Amino acid sequence: MARLTKFLCVFFLLSAPAAQAACTGTDLIAALPPEARERVEAEAAAQPYATGNFWRATRDGRQVVIAGTYHLADPRHAASLERLRPLIAEASALLVEAGPEEEARLKEAMARDPSLMISDGPTLPEVLSEEEWQTLSDALRARGVPPVLASKFQPWYASMTLALPPCAVEAAKNPDGLDRLAMRAAGDAGVPVRSLEPWNTVFDLFAELTPEEQLAMIRTALPLEDRVEDLAVTLADRYFAGQSRLVWEYMRIEAHDMPGYTPEAADAEFARMEQTLISRRNHGWLPVIEEAAAKGPVVVAVGALHLPGQEGVLELLDRAGYRIEPLG
Repeated sequence: MARLTKFLCVFFLLSAPAAQAACTGTDLIAALPPEARERVEAEAAAQPYATGNFWRATRDGRQVVIAGTYHLADPRHAASLERLRPLIAEASALLVEAGPEEEARLKEAMARDPSLMISDGPTLPEVLSEEEWQTLSDALRARGVPPVLASKFQPWYASMTLALPPCAVEAAKNPDGLDRLAMRAAGDAGVPVRSLEPWNTVFDLFAELTPEEQLAMIRTALPLEDRVEDLAVTLADRYFAGQSRLVWEYMRIEAHDMPGYTPEAADAEFARMEQTLISRRNHGWLPVIEEAAAKGPVVVAVGALHLPGQEGVLELLDRAGYRIEPLG
């Protein structure tokens, strides 16, 4: 679970402008031996709608444009935005994971209720070994987080903090990924922006993890500290190639060889986390999308990992009778 959560944190929470310019690394999938790379590619290809970031779904006069987004800012977004801008201008609404109102409520809640991030239970130095705490302290200090403050973090929040490479911390203060650019385009066109879910959805999902599971997230994230930039580069390169599912399968197969894991145990954890953090949200979004589409064409802009898979947004729309076709 920890390795998966590490990836999900990179995927959902890295929102740093120019992070690709500040961070350098290796595409971990490209660096695989040919046989291993072919296996990862085959696993990804077996999933419905495995490649592509831009799609159209139509049914009975309803039209839904689905854009898989990447939350890091990147100059390559310019071309994507130009594709989306006219579609957004013609839409009755832009649907995103968290709209401006939800973002404002999130910031307000975090300021008002520190318990969302701060634990009232044992501190991290009390539940980690001395070596683990020292390693975590060094990693967080490199990100500008004082260990005395981090000692009181909820374990999952500490793990999420590790997902942001030190090289991207400064840039992350002004997030500007494709979803944010799409919201600006909607504002320019006078198109309303609506949220697909409440502001506290992700907090509620992480709260379902037991204390032991949250601590495991930290313990197995720390060994990846020297590869966090590689993960960010891999994710970016594969996103712009329309291959976000490929990164998921890479992480799952890599987890097979982690100490203390069997392939069966790793696959079970990935399945659970996919259901909790991705599939369940997709199912919750479907009626919101359909209700909005009944009032006019809509654009849906969500993290690219939500599009492919057996319970992906595209497959769910397919099962609901929509005709799915790639956009260009």
